[in-house]
Amino acid sequence: MNYPNGKKGLKNTSKVPSQDTKECSKIQYGKRGMKLEEEIDQSNQYFRIENIAVIHKKPTPIQIVDVHYPKRQKAVIKEAYFRKPSTTDYNGVYNGRYIDFEAKETKNKTSFPLNNIHDHQVSHMEQVSNQQGICFLLIKFSYHDSVFLLPFKQFMVYWDRFKSGGKKSITLQEIERDGYLIPIQFRPRINYIKIVDQLITMESEALK
Repeated sequence: MNYPNGKKGLKNTSKVPSQDTKECSKIQYGKRGMKLEEEIDQSNQYFRIENIAVIHKKPTPIQIVDVHYPKRQKAVIKEAYFRKPSTTDYNGVYNGRYIDFEAKETKNKTSFPLNNIHDHQVSHMEQVSNQQGICFLLIKFSYHDSVFLLPFKQFMVYWDRFKSGGKKSITLQEIERDGYLIPIQFRPRINYIKIVDQLITMESEALK
């Protein structure tokens, strides 16, 4: 398995750093069992406050059909539909590089089902990767409370296997081998940027 600190172990054992007096200290990161989207949003907020990266969740394009107003100045959407298929969940820029990734969470203990990913999302990530963007998946196994970064190129091996009639999932062991375990910490809660640095370094060395 690939680890940002080079140490082995499935369970997250990262220590909480000492709290400072900066504005970012007001962000709450202490909860366990948070939804992956919450963890990423809080981490992205930290990255923006610290001027590390500017990454946001993409809005889902919807067409509102029917709105109900039970009270003045309050509206309830009763009917809506997706105007077009969404691509990936998050995008932005870090250190001059375009970042684009999909975030998925599974309750499965030993595998990640590939039916959670759609063809148009894979097509989008492939286009981003071809343009030298940094593209990956963040996968959370909620049972283990473990988050992995799986680079897009490694993901495509399993996607192609799936599309060729093979396994319909990626096993946890495969993700441990080809992905990066991200220790859950205090600030930021999910420091995927540290792994992105490693991906950029490996990419640069491969071009030499």
